[in-house]
Amino acid sequence: MSQIAGEPASQDFVEVRLPAAGAYLSVLRTATAGLAARLDFTLDEIEDLRIAVDEACAILLQQAVPGSVLSCVFKLVGDSLRVTVSAPTTDGRAPERDTFAWTVLSALAGEVDSTVSDDRTVSISLHKKRGAGPGAS
Repeated sequence: MSQIAGEPASQDFVEVRLPAAGAYLSVLRTATAGLAARLDFTLDEIEDLRIAVDEACAILLQQAVPGSVLSCVFKLVGDSLRVTVSAPTTDGRAPERDTFAWTVLSALAGEVDSTVSDDRTVSISLHKKRGAGPGAS
Protein backbone atom coordinates (compact mmCIF):
# COMPACT_ATOMS: atom_id res chain seq x y z
CA MET A 1 0.00 0.00 0.00
CA SER A 2 1.59 3.25 -1.07
CA GLN A 3 1.17 6.43 0.88
CA ILE A 4 2.50 9.93 0.36
CA ALA A 5 4.42 11.27 3.36
CA GLY A 6 2.31 13.52 5.54
CA GLU A 7 -1.05 12.23 4.28
CA PRO A 8 -3.24 10.34 6.72
CA ALA A 9 -3.68 6.64 6.02
CA SER A 10 -7.16 5.62 4.88
CA GLN A 11 -7.02 2.68 7.29
CA ASP A 12 -4.55 1.16 9.70
CA PHE A 13 -2.75 -1.93 8.47
CA VAL A 14 0.19 -4.11 9.41
CA GLU A 15 1.94 -6.53 7.06
CA VAL A 16 4.07 -9.39 8.29
CA ARG A 17 6.17 -11.35 5.79
CA LEU A 18 8.01 -14.49 6.86
CA PRO A 19 9.29 -17.78 5.49
CA ALA A 20 6.46 -20.12 4.49
CA ALA A 21 7.30 -22.66 7.19
CA GLY A 22 5.37 -23.78 10.25
CA ALA A 23 8.21 -22.84 12.59
CA TYR A 24 7.42 -19.14 12.07
CA LEU A 25 3.67 -19.24 12.72
CA SER A 26 4.08 -18.22 16.36
CA VAL A 27 5.05 -14.75 15.09
CA LEU A 28 1.67 -14.41 13.35
CA ARG A 29 -0.24 -15.73 16.35
CA THR A 30 1.43 -13.10 18.52
CA ALA A 31 0.78 -10.30 16.00
CA THR A 32 -2.85 -11.37 15.72
CA ALA A 33 -3.33 -11.30 19.49
CA GLY A 34 -1.66 -7.90 19.84
CA LEU A 35 -3.71 -6.26 17.11
CA ALA A 36 -6.99 -7.78 18.29
CA ALA A 37 -6.22 -6.56 21.82
CA ARG A 38 -5.63 -3.07 20.40
CA LEU A 39 -9.23 -3.18 19.13
CA ASP A 40 -10.48 -4.29 22.56
CA PHE A 41 -11.54 -7.73 21.39
CA THR A 42 -12.45 -10.04 24.26
CA LEU A 43 -10.01 -12.74 25.32
CA ASP A 44 -12.22 -15.37 23.66
CA GLU A 45 -12.33 -13.38 20.39
CA ILE A 46 -8.55 -12.95 20.48
CA GLU A 47 -8.05 -16.68 20.94
CA ASP A 48 -10.53 -17.44 18.14
CA LEU A 49 -8.59 -15.18 15.78
CA ARG A 50 -5.24 -16.68 16.77
CA ILE A 51 -6.54 -20.16 16.00
CA ALA A 52 -8.17 -19.01 12.74
CA VAL A 53 -4.97 -17.36 11.49
CA ASP A 54 -3.01 -20.47 12.43
CA GLU A 55 -5.50 -22.69 10.56
CA ALA A 56 -5.46 -20.44 7.46
CA CYS A 57 -1.67 -20.60 7.42
CA ALA A 58 -1.70 -24.38 7.83
CA ILE A 59 -3.99 -24.67 4.81
CA LEU A 60 -1.66 -22.51 2.71
CA LEU A 61 1.55 -24.15 3.87
CA GLN A 62 0.34 -27.52 2.54
CA GLN A 63 0.71 -26.22 -1.02
CA ALA A 64 3.21 -23.35 -0.60
CA VAL A 65 6.21 -23.20 -2.91
CA PRO A 66 9.24 -24.40 -0.90
CA GLY A 67 11.40 -21.48 0.22
CA SER A 68 8.68 -18.92 -0.53
CA VAL A 69 7.31 -16.12 1.64
CA LEU A 70 4.04 -16.15 3.54
CA SER A 71 2.42 -12.72 3.75
CA CYS A 72 -0.13 -11.68 6.34
CA VAL A 73 -1.88 -8.32 6.14
CA PHE A 74 -3.92 -7.10 9.10
CA LYS A 75 -6.34 -4.25 8.39
CA LEU A 76 -7.98 -2.49 11.28
CA VAL A 77 -11.31 -1.13 10.11
CA GLY A 78 -13.56 0.43 12.75
CA ASP A 79 -14.43 -2.29 15.24
CA SER A 80 -13.26 -5.14 13.03
CA LEU A 81 -10.07 -6.85 11.96
CA ARG A 82 -9.53 -8.22 8.45
CA VAL A 83 -6.63 -10.66 8.13
CA THR A 84 -5.45 -11.81 4.70
CA VAL A 85 -2.85 -14.56 4.55
CA SER A 86 -1.28 -15.39 1.18
CA ALA A 87 1.49 -17.51 -0.29
CA PRO A 88 2.66 -18.59 -3.74
CA THR A 89 1.55 -22.17 -4.29
CA THR A 90 2.65 -25.05 -6.45
CA ASP A 91 -0.78 -25.70 -7.96
CA GLY A 92 -2.80 -22.47 -7.51
CA ARG A 93 -5.87 -24.23 -6.14
CA ALA A 94 -8.29 -22.42 -3.84
CA PRO A 95 -8.91 -24.23 -0.55
CA GLU A 96 -11.86 -26.62 -0.52
CA ARG A 97 -14.80 -25.03 1.29
CA ASP A 98 -16.44 -28.30 2.35
CA THR A 99 -13.61 -29.37 4.65
CA PHE A 100 -13.37 -29.43 8.44
CA ALA A 101 -10.60 -26.80 8.29
CA TRP A 102 -12.83 -24.37 6.36
CA THR A 103 -15.68 -24.99 8.83
CA VAL A 104 -13.32 -24.17 11.69
CA LEU A 105 -12.23 -20.95 9.95
CA SER A 106 -15.82 -19.87 9.41
CA ALA A 107 -16.81 -20.63 12.99
CA LEU A 108 -13.85 -18.77 14.48
CA ALA A 109 -13.49 -15.78 12.17
CA GLY A 110 -17.00 -15.14 10.96
CA GLU A 111 -16.50 -14.11 7.34
CA VAL A 112 -14.00 -16.18 5.34
CA ASP A 113 -13.06 -16.04 1.67
CA SER A 114 -10.27 -17.16 -0.63
CA THR A 115 -8.85 -15.99 -3.94
CA VAL A 116 -6.23 -17.20 -6.40
CA SER A 117 -4.18 -14.74 -8.46
CA ASP A 118 -2.77 -15.31 -11.95
CA ASP A 119 0.66 -16.21 -10.51
CA ARG A 120 -0.88 -19.02 -8.38
CA THR A 121 -0.72 -17.06 -5.14
CA VAL A 122 -3.54 -18.22 -2.91
CA SER A 123 -5.03 -15.86 -0.32
CA ILE A 124 -7.38 -16.58 2.56
CA SER A 125 -9.18 -13.61 4.12
CA LEU A 126 -10.74 -13.61 7.58
CA HIS A 127 -12.99 -10.82 8.84
CA LYS A 128 -13.94 -10.62 12.50
CA LYS A 129 -16.01 -7.89 14.16
CA ARG A 130 -15.53 -7.10 17.82
CA GLY A 131 -18.42 -8.26 19.96
CA ALA A 132 -19.93 -10.32 17.16
CA GLY A 133 -19.42 -13.64 18.95
CA PRO A 134 -18.26 -16.94 17.41
CA GLY A 135 -19.31 -17.44 13.84
CA ALA A 136 -20.62 -13.91 13.38
CA SER A 137 -19.07 -11.38 11.06
